[in-house]
Amino acid sequence: MELEPCIKMLKALADPTRWRIVGELLRAPLTVGEIGQRLVISQYNVSKHVRILREAGIATTHKRGKSVECDITPSFRQRLDENEHLLDLGCCTFRFNQVPKNCP
Repeated sequence: MELEPCIKMLKALADPTRWRIVGELLRAPLTVGEIGQRLVISQYNVSKHVRILREAGIATTHKRGKSVECDITPSFRQRLDENEHLLDLGCCTFRFNQVPKNCP
């Protein structure tokens, strides 16, 4: 794996809120408002975090009426095992089913 995409993904996933957003999006596509409700954060903050995830190639967005729907990109989803719990970036692996205790 090339180092640059791995670094971008690692930086994006380093934030606990973005980690939680990815965890929610792995279950189903959600609007910015739905993410905000589930994680109890403002839509403004959700939008900022989703932008970073999108720039790292982890998330994608598209308009759905007046809302913006977010989902995981197919290329990122391919890095997950069949249960979508183990993420292999090539340089390291992560488990989405084991959230660290210090994450909010």
